[in-house]
Amino acid sequence: MTWYTALVLAVAAERLAELAVARRNTRWSLARGGVEAGRGHYPAMVALHTALLAACPLEVHLAGRPFAPLPGWSMVAVVVAAQLLRWWCVSTLGPRWNTRVIVVPGLPLVTGGPYRLLRHPNYVAVAAEGLALPLVHGAWVSALAFTALNGVLMAVRVRCEDGALARPAAELRA
Repeated sequence: MTWYTALVLAVAAERLAELAVARRNTRWSLARGGVEAGRGHYPAMVALHTALLAACPLEVHLAGRPFAPLPGWSMVAVVVAAQLLRWWCVSTLGPRWNTRVIVVPGLPLVTGGPYRLLRHPNYVAVAAEGLALPLVHGAWVSALAFTALNGVLMAVRVRCEDGALARPAAELRA
């Protein structure tokens, strides 16, 4: 299980790197008149993602979940693919990428990179990681709980983001 804990810690470190990028990008967006939407659901999102990172190794340890090589290594591949997709989103959006919903008035919708294939590719990465990371080591309760709660949260988040992106620039500034 030590290597699994190391994997979860590596994902946690990646999340901290995301937060650093998001802070920098928040400053960039706000300096250009960016407007934040959806502040109310953001703390729930942070809590859910933090809980996932704690629950995975905890469930494996407390429930004595064994490592099954075939599904385990398959799920490692999904976790890696999710990271690659997430950072493709980050690089495509550049300074516009954020963990928060911040819209800079007047900027066109990004339609390149993974956004030419999917409307919300970063959320696909989050969903894949949230299911796969626990299943790497058989933490199926964590996988199911995160997936269900994340589904509810993503419904709120996507509605918030789509609404913010659809508002005219003058309305965003108001």
